[in-house]
Amino acid sequence: MFLDAVARFRTLRSTDLPPEALAVARHCLLDWLGCALAGSQEPLAAILRDEVVESGGPATVLGTFLRTTPRAAALANGAAGHALDFDDTHTGMNGHPTAPVLPAVLALAEEREASGDTLLTAFVAGLEVECRLGLYIGPDHYARGWHATGTLGTVGAAAATARLLDLDAERWRIALNLAATRAAGLKANFGSMAKPLHAGMAASEGLLAARLAARGFTSAADAFDSPQGLLAAAADGQPRTEQLEAVADRFLITDTLFKYHAACYLTHAAINAAAALRGALRLDGIDTVDVRVNPALLNVCAIPEPQTGLQLKFSLRGTTAMALLGVPTGDLAAYTDAQARDPALIALRDRVRIVTDPAIPTTRAVVTLTATDGRTIRAENDTGLPERDLELQWQRLLQKFRALAQPVVGEARAKEIAETVATIETLPNVRALAALLGRQPVPA
Repeated sequence: MFLDAVARFRTLRSTDLPPEALAVARHCLLDWLGCALAGSQEPLAAILRDEVVESGGPATVLGTFLRTTPRAAALANGAAGHALDFDDTHTGMNGHPTAPVLPAVLALAEEREASGDTLLTAFVAGLEVECRLGLYIGPDHYARGWHATGTLGTVGAAAATARLLDLDAERWRIALNLAATRAAGLKANFGSMAKPLHAGMAASEGLLAARLAARGFTSAADAFDSPQGLLAAAADGQPRTEQLEAVADRFLITDTLFKYHAACYLTHAAINAAAALRGALRLDGIDTVDVRVNPALLNVCAIPEPQTGLQLKFSLRGTTAMALLGVPTGDLAAYTDAQARDPALIALRDRVRIVTDPAIPTTRAVVTLTATDGRTIRAENDTGLPERDLELQWQRLLQKFRALAQPVVGEARAKEIAETVATIETLPNVRALAALLGRQPVPA
């Protein structure tokens, strides 16, 4: 049963974590903070703040002067952190692991004046639970149209905040059962403001579940494996216990994948392959561009004719054309409505054909250019392999963080945030970090 399989994370301690797991947890924290600070300036974040944030409270709304309740902060910050679709991902859960978990645990940690060590440990506990739930529920859940960041992420947020609240075994199970009944998010909303809302809702609902459980709220004994539980209602009902057994001695956080292109992660392999071919043929000498991918991508990131910058992030045809044209796909400013409607981009995009192959993993793509004279050249890429050089990964994420955070908080404070995250386990009170995230520099 799922709850029994993940029960050990209820009492997770930092001393249980190997150095590589702690390192990647810091990487997740730094990367998400950069995404959330930049995302806080997006229209969807402003709309959400206007609706849900009431002034006054113990929790910081990132990138603003506002403070509010932990639940409102989790919702606002969770949506901001996923607003750019630039945050980390994980093949275990088929979603974004940090986006729903960290904003929940950060808001609660700030309210409770928890230490950095407590914050990081609770975050890892939540991520491990949601990724294991992804393995347990299987790919059918995502294939049916559920957005795992919103569904499984709610359970991850509950597990993280339950760990921070140090709930006993009974209350912990209730927290996760309550989260399961609040799990929501539909892939039909990809390419719109609703997708990042899923992450914010998951953070807020997971936090609510843990707090209700702490107060004595009740739930069914098992909302996961029962005949009308999550597995039966939102997937094929087949528990994959062997998947959990295979990773029982591992920390899945070390398999987290980070984004260096500001688009849906499943477009990245095609972007990388196309970028490798750029310049091999003159653009006017390209007849067709074939992008061979797993058919599952058609329901995720195959908007054929994107009309907005947000839709462009979910268009294999559009992002492949961007890479061939040399448009910087790691630059947030590249994904604009004007870019989506650029005649040069459209002309090349319309020569891109998506070819499906079920034998190809979802993280791999093969791009083939066919010239007008019949010649063909190809390149392939697989983005499903986590980086094992963790120092290199930290340096790449640090560069990304600076680019995202500095326009919002300034160079000096961005540097201080990064230094604080690098030694987060030694921080006595998370409020010291939150204070750096909630102020905006005075305009010159």
